Amino acid sequence: MAPPDPRDLIPHREPFLFVDEIVELDPGTSAHTRWAPRPDMDVFRGHFPGRPILPGVLIVEAIAQAGAIAGMALPENAGGLALFAGIEKVRFRRPVVPGDTLDVRTTITKTRGRVGWADGTAHVEGVLACQASISFAFVEDGQAP
Repeated sequence: MAPPDPRDLIPHREPFLFVDEIVELDPGTSAHTRWAPRPDMDVFRGHFPGRPILPGVLIVEAIAQAGAIAGMALPENAGGLALFAGIEKVRFRRPVVPGDTLDVRTTITKTRGRVGWADGTAHVEGVLACQASISFAFVEDGQAP
């Protein structure tokens, strides 16, 4: 069976959807996704002119979106939101440039009620570009965090 479309699991849409495809999904546990930032993205024009580099915060967001996909794939979280609660231990190992494809893997390591923690990585051609530990809260759509 083919993995679901990311838009079926998380509410993110262009220009803030940083998942092109779900490669593998273990609901409530992990997600392996891919994202190929388009070379014509506005962010590349200003970061940095003449030497475009994808901002690290967008790579961390791609890691978080993969984690949200893993969590939102559980029936009890469907239709809600996964909100950032924290970002820790972020390390950038190589720049991501137009033409690169990010191979993102995020694993939920712990949950307590509607709060969770996850570790994620983003690789380009097998080389680690970023790693991060994140925390998040699942909320129902329209619910205040």
